[in-house]
Amino acid sequence: MIRTAALAALLASTALSSAAMAQTSVPAPAAAGSAGGFATSDAADPYLWLEEIDGERAMAWVNAQNERSLGVLRGDPRFETLHQQALEIVQSRDRIPSPGFNRDGTIDNFWQDAEHVRGVWRTTTLDSYRTEAPQWETILDFDALAAAEGKNWVYKGATCLPPEETRCLISLSDGGKDAVTVREFDRATKTFVDGGFILPESKGGASWVDENTLLIARDFGPGTLTSSGYPMIVKVLTRGQTIDHARTVFTGQPTDVSVSGYTLRDADGVVQATLINRGINFYEGETHRLNADGTTTKLELPAKSNINALVRGQLVVTTDQDWTAPSGQEFRTGDVIAWNLDRWLADPATPAQLVIRPTEREAIEGITATRNTLVVALYQNVRGGVYVYEPAASGEWARTRLDLPQNVSVGVGSASERDDKIFVSVTGYLNPSSLYLADAATGATDLTKSLPAKFDATGMTVDQFEATSADGTRIPYFVVHKGDMAMDGSNPTLLYGYGGFQNSLLPGYSATVGKLWLERGGVYVIANTRGGGEFGPNWHQAALQQNRQRAHEDYQAVALDLIARDITSQPKLGIMGGSQGGLFMGAMLTQRPDLINAAVIQVPLFDMLRFHKLLAGASWMAEYGNPDVPEERAWIEAYSPYQRLEAGQPYPEVFIHTSTKDDRVHPGHARKAAARLLELGYPVLFYENTDGGHAAGANLRETARRLALEYTYLSRRLMDEPAQE
Repeated sequence: MIRTAALAALLASTALSSAAMAQTSVPAPAAAGSAGGFATSDAADPYLWLEEIDGERAMAWVNAQNERSLGVLRGDPRFETLHQQALEIVQSRDRIPSPGFNRDGTIDNFWQDAEHVRGVWRTTTLDSYRTEAPQWETILDFDALAAAEGKNWVYKGATCLPPEETRCLISLSDGGKDAVTVREFDRATKTFVDGGFILPESKGGASWVDENTLLIARDFGPGTLTSSGYPMIVKVLTRGQTIDHARTVFTGQPTDVSVSGYTLRDADGVVQATLINRGINFYEGETHRLNADGTTTKLELPAKSNINALVRGQLVVTTDQDWTAPSGQEFRTGDVIAWNLDRWLADPATPAQLVIRPTEREAIEGITATRNTLVVALYQNVRGGVYVYEPAASGEWARTRLDLPQNVSVGVGSASERDDKIFVSVTGYLNPSSLYLADAATGATDLTKSLPAKFDATGMTVDQFEATSADGTRIPYFVVHKGDMAMDGSNPTLLYGYGGFQNSLLPGYSATVGKLWLERGGVYVIANTRGGGEFGPNWHQAALQQNRQRAHEDYQAVALDLIARDITSQPKLGIMGGSQGGLFMGAMLTQRPDLINAAVIQVPLFDMLRFHKLLAGASWMAEYGNPDVPEERAWIEAYSPYQRLEAGQPYPEVFIHTSTKDDRVHPGHARKAAARLLELGYPVLFYENTDGGHAAGANLRETARRLALEYTYLSRRLMDEPAQE
């Protein structure tokens, strides 16, 4: 029941010293074209051939780089120990099984371990789940399925038809790609339905309308995808029909990101509206109601908004922009508002009720609904609490706070639609994850499961500081370290960042970071830069498009602040980030290489003049801008890491990794970055997993290997004296 506009975490700071350093030391981005014209056009790019994902020449290059880099890293005497530790953690059986409520009150879970590398979908009762050793019943074993069918299946989720939830649509990916094959499954008989719905591999989705009807958005052939490579058409598919005979009910525009269809259901599973989302760009969209006669009606919602829940007839919506409703009411960016659904559908001018208005340093990180309540994870200065909101007859919403640990991260999980039970997760950098079962109606909370410590945190502590960015904005960041850390700049420090798409970096327990880094004397730092969602939509929007450089300056300011505090120094400072965070790493590498001695660049964006031409890249133009528009190209080219790589710079040896099967961020970004650095004479370690998709791990064994490679590299660069290449 979620509509996104597209596809869809203080202590006193040394503000004066870090602000002065940031304002005087950070160089302005280069003017457009100042990188000597390298790769500023297709004709000027000598490495376009590396964009041929499975091209013979490209794969020969990949294999050669893999052989060299794996030889270096696996040859390090620390690799095998780190690998075994990572493998033990990721395959551990004492993880908390993530629970999902079914409508009959039972619990489902998807589980992976050493015996179930691809995973198993299983179920149990709530009472059994709450015991130390739940009695699980297997629904579908994906390792067995892959073996039986000779396929490299990766499970991508199931959607079951309410209210019985016996008929399900299973999404299966070949090797971890975003594109999936959808097959109908009967969970009562635990078999795929003979002659049931089957949708061939494609990006897109499928939703149940009723037992014999689906809403599907797929690749229907030439002219049916947007320029981003996502579905442009929604069809109604009736049982027995072939896809080419399905009835088209909505067609978007080629310039859209995507379109999709879904049903808005009440707590009993009854359809209250059939909706179609048109994602105009990554953040702006339209919602249309599919009428009984096959026509559609555009709903009066902000272009930047989300439908979050339907609670006791109240439609709950978040707006990510200032907006004047048809009723004349004015709402602010970040507001949560609600209408009586029936009245609003009949008359869009029906007044809305303001449910939540976050302050400047607050952010909503999760909203879900039980049968009768709205449950919200609300963060204040990157620390979370869970609040229950209930609609009253007066139209006002009453609010109570659940009694949970303080100064941690909280997450609202699966909620029951038969009553008001909800699972809530609690975690912190040094606090092993725990799971509470809460009753939103009474406020009762019960610790249901908690993890044992996965690393020795004795004597460790977490500090929160603030750096001052180039424009004076205060940027919070967390430092996780041993309490007796020397403040002399000698500490091996890993600075993690992301800074985009309104994704917040919230405190969380990472067993692998703890075991493979913190326990060995490393310091772990998380930068809450603009571009993320730590302080709501405005925090994100402050670093969009022409303001993207602000996020890079925020990240650089944190690095400068760490050095100013003598937590670390350039020879001991490394950075890490993936996807959009990989772009962050590229910007730091090309703008302030003098601050760092290591960079782990994971499945990155790097060639920002061509990102919109590669796979899903066109869908991100609302984040970055359009390189085909001269004005926008200028601000993108000013920071695009690929074009800014040049000779004579103090670049450290970097570790870049990607996946051949990544059909979201094109592996060409990583390949071309490595090739250009090698051409310029810099040392580079490059690794490409030939499976795994954008998550970079089709199975747990590959995940463990990737982690061991990363921390072996970081050990060589930041813990050895001098750093190894």
